[in-house]
Amino acid sequence: MLRLHVPDMVCGGCARAVGKAVGALDPDARLEADPDSREARVTSSADPQALLAALEKAGFPAELKAAAPAA
Repeated sequence: MLRLHVPDMVCGGCARAVGKAVGALDPDARLEADPDSREARVTSSADPQALLAALEKAGFPAELKAAAPAA
């Protein structure tokens, strides 16, 4: 699971847009988005750099945070 800091994700609409961008790259991805903390947790087989590029293209530049512990 990747943890991403998405500073421009400030509301539910933003979270849906982030989810749409991730889903366009990997339809099987799982996303948990928290606009309050500006954090998204993504489980995906896509390359992390490709995810970051897709988010930037969607208007939500993000940066990787430390890896989340496995659940």
